[in-house]
Amino acid sequence: MRDFKSGNYINQGYYKSFQPDFVDRQWHVDNMEIMQLLSQADRELGRLDMYSNYIPNIELFISMHVLKEATQSSKIEGTQTNIEEALLDKEDVPLDKRDDWEEVQNYINAMDAAIKALDKLPFSSRLIRETHSVLMQGVRGSKKQPGEFRSSQNWIGGASINDAIFVPPVHTSIQELMADIEKFVHDDNKYFPELLKIGVVHYQFETIHPFLDGNGRVGRLMIPLYLVSKGILRKPILYLSDFLERNRTHYYDNLMRVREKNDIDQWLKFFLVGIIETAKNGIETFDNILRLQKEVEQKIQTLGSRAANAQKVVNQLYHKPIVNAEKVAGIADISLPSAYLLIKELERLGIIKEITGGQRKKVYLFEEYLQIFK
Repeated sequence: MRDFKSGNYINQGYYKSFQPDFVDRQWHVDNMEIMQLLSQADRELGRLDMYSNYIPNIELFISMHVLKEATQSSKIEGTQTNIEEALLDKEDVPLDKRDDWEEVQNYINAMDAAIKALDKLPFSSRLIRETHSVLMQGVRGSKKQPGEFRSSQNWIGGASINDAIFVPPVHTSIQELMADIEKFVHDDNKYFPELLKIGVVHYQFETIHPFLDGNGRVGRLMIPLYLVSKGILRKPILYLSDFLERNRTHYYDNLMRVREKNDIDQWLKFFLVGIIETAKNGIETFDNILRLQKEVEQKIQTLGSRAANAQKVVNQLYHKPIVNAEKVAGIADISLPSAYLLIKELERLGIIKEITGGQRKKVYLFEEYLQIFK
């Protein structure tokens, strides 16, 4: 895209802010490598989307995809919660890790709320602001205008604006820049492939950095939202944060390369490689889930009269692979002594294992299932 211009640095006295050009324009793709990657990304996404019809009760497994995305996206921002900790109830999380834990839970809640909101809202600034509001509720950054575009200057990297790595545009231009993204997303008169469009949108959103905090997480969350809103995926089953976390330096370098060298091609190639790799990993994950599901069902069938209750518990474990006796009693609607007997059988079959090592308040993990996501 030789005619692409990212924007200009504007002297603000003692610092320079970056003012991006609008993206709602006619785009011409003349890079054959991008077209080849785009074709491969479309194919892999089509294969991944088939699982939405192929797997019964796919919602059971989506929650673990979201949990992994939440931990990886938050990890990019510096939080340290891992998947096992994110599965715990709040009271079981050490006090010094609760802030990180709450940020991960907020990400999960924000994703759930945003997907539900798509039933009544298009992909829009309003949807993005509402999602940001959920993300920032009651956590670090909750005093930084949750759900509202910033009304002051922010910066990325550096102890102060003077030594910042990047200074986004002045706050007075955010409304029109976000309105431009919205027009670009819904502009059907100028054809541009949807995967390239969301690649440009993600870049532009991160460049605008419209919130005082949480921009990275919202920007990554927008990708599956967009794919679902456009009908490219029926369910939110593609999450790029794991790829972006593993390639964090390239991620930031490629974003900066667009701003400084107008090289949108390199960014889009990186973005498409991320989609291809993530879709392939998603397909492998679902194949492993189906294999495990079959093995577990065969084991459960050996339990005779307890098989039906065991299946109820396992179905819940696919949603959240950690449980205790009280929860088993509630899921299967049985007494606590019966729950302990059922747990003993599930342990014997190797489906769950106790992870606390204590005599009281025992917690059990569906470890083989969790490993699929790790």
